[in-house]
Amino acid sequence: MVSSSSSVVNVYPLANYTFGTKEPKMEKDTSVADRLARMKVNYMKEGMRTSVEAILLVQEHNHPHILLLQIGNTFCKLPGGRLKPGENEIEGLKRKLCSKLAVNSPSFPPNWQVGECVAVWWRPNFETVMYPYCPPHITKPKECKKLFIVHLSEREYFAVPRNLKLLAVPLFELYDNIQENQEDQLLTRIRIWS
Repeated sequence: MVSSSSSVVNVYPLANYTFGTKEPKMEKDTSVADRLARMKVNYMKEGMRTSVEAILLVQEHNHPHILLLQIGNTFCKLPGGRLKPGENEIEGLKRKLCSKLAVNSPSFPPNWQVGECVAVWWRPNFETVMYPYCPPHITKPKECKKLFIVHLSEREYFAVPRNLKLLAVPLFELYDNIQENQEDQLLTRIRIWS
């Protein structure tokens, strides 16, 4: 159990969860440059992009792990994505989680319990850099990304698109991990679910 002054997050063993596959979920962009170009086009039509991501915690080897989606061999991200214009953040995150991790079956309805927002990141320009604050000289940021804790039930079934892998990454691997060969070290220390 992880606790803070305002809430408690129950963290259950990874072995409690069942993992399966579903149809591939293709990425809209083949490169970071393509993604930034599409973001620019969408910004001209809709304004600032708003996105949400889920922090899903599990326990493995008596340490907390975070679930990440791996795209290709080198890129990992939290599950979530871009909201539709005017969409509620919580409902949008649930929609994105269903798209990325839920079974497409009425017999396995997902029960996403979205908790508090624990971080807000800002993209001031059409670049890859994001900040945990909006720089004071930026009057029209390009993206606002919010990270929410999602409370998992004690048992859950995840269906992962065939072209993605779901990784349980120890929290200590995410902190200050900038050494060479970090991908190889990371992949040898985590359990990979595909």
